[in-house]
Amino acid sequence: MSDPIDFYFDFSSPYGYFAAQGLEKVVAPFDRIVRWHPILIGVVMQKTGAEPLANVPMKGDYMARDCERLARFMDVPWQIPEPFPVSTVTAARAFYGLEQKDGGDQTRAVAFAKQVYRAYFAAGQNISDTSVVGEVLTSVSGGDTNIEHMVSDPSVKARLRAEIETSMERGVFGSPFVLVDDEPFWGADRFWMIKRWLKRGGW
Repeated sequence: MSDPIDFYFDFSSPYGYFAAQGLEKVVAPFDRIVRWHPILIGVVMQKTGAEPLANVPMKGDYMARDCERLARFMDVPWQIPEPFPVSTVTAARAFYGLEQKDGGDQTRAVAFAKQVYRAYFAAGQNISDTSVVGEVLTSVSGGDTNIEHMVSDPSVKARLRAEIETSMERGVFGSPFVLVDDEPFWGADRFWMIKRWLKRGGW
């Protein structure tokens, strides 16, 4: 097995939601695993000067239409939640807290990430609310975690900051962002490119 594939995303990213539905299926035939890295894309945008698509005239309208048809194409539930976008610091910290609790094993953390995405973009729940994130965490962990303790843990906070810094050092500027053998792929519409790269070992 070769090096893991790195998947960077923000929980408030619609295209991150779509990527989370299918990336593992794309890479599975090539005996590669995906390492999930939630980040805060707002911090990245402060450095790049970018704006969320939803806030950009015309682009925001296009995104709404594009997401609706992408959801139909992928056959996944979808809605624009309200409010949108939201802060995802609690969800991101909870992810790393759960991963840390499991000694680096991401199995439960990934299950948590998928459920957080569904809570926001399928069920319309406000994932900036600690209680909402806590319910998802409890459902995944079986009740052996405490959301308040986890998201206030200094080591967890430091981990998220480090992940954001590392992502920018690696050239990550949007969500979703996938790095395959350090080759960057931005967007949920790059699965076909990722598949070909894995099949050929490059171009």
